Amino acid sequence: MYKELIDHNRVPRHVAIIMDGNGRWAKVRGMERTMGHQAGAQTVHDIMEAAVNLGIEYLTLYTFSTENWNRPADEVAALMTLLLKNLEEELFMKKNARFRVIGDTQRLPEVVQEACSYLEEKTKNNTSTCMVLALSYSAKWEITHALATMAEKIKNNELEPADISEHTVDEYLNTSFMPEPELMIRTGGEKRLSNFLLWQCAYTELYFTDVFWPDFDEEELCKAVYDYQGRQRRFGKTGEQVEEVKKKEIR
Repeated sequence: MYKELIDHNRVPRHVAIIMDGNGRWAKVRGMERTMGHQAGAQTVHDIMEAAVNLGIEYLTLYTFSTENWNRPADEVAALMTLLLKNLEEELFMKKNARFRVIGDTQRLPEVVQEACSYLEEKTKNNTSTCMVLALSYSAKWEITHALATMAEKIKNNELEPADISEHTVDEYLNTSFMPEPELMIRTGGEKRLSNFLLWQCAYTELYFTDVFWPDFDEEELCKAVYDYQGRQRRFGKTGEQVEEVKKKEIR
């Protein structure tokens, strides 16, 4: 239904998703949490294909936060094993999609680091959707890391404090290679950003759904995009100013 309603000329370039609800999806079915993560991994494949079909340029998925390292060791191990299993080169090559990773990747197991590096290199020349996994990621870590790097540059006389602007900060963030998200989706019913892309989401449209991630499909993605297209993005301007800009663009 929603797929037919979408204006393909106004699809957001960058969609970010907080994939929440795997554990609760499994619990209501009397399953182990790991079964929910397995079901969620399949959804990642499905949504990546849906993003390619819609023409979304960047799809960023909050896969494993820095706080997730505090989960039980057996669950973390299972998540890492599942991650490795699902980094499928064939899927990306079939869809002409690219693969990137953001986050404190040095904390990941070496075999995961190697698999991510291999897939990034293998897909770097593809021209379709770029799927970005946020692994061992948090916005506070990212911003702190950027500030520390800038401080080191200042110490070495490679950067002047007076030259630092918002754009400078953008350049030192993990996400410097892509535009800010126009649409942020969170599944699973919670209504918070959970330390995800806080700098980048200053003007991002937020969309919350009660649907658990394993049940989030192409139709649900299209529903979110359709909702986004019905909003007026003001960026601090009045509604009248936005309409005036639109009229000038039409002329």
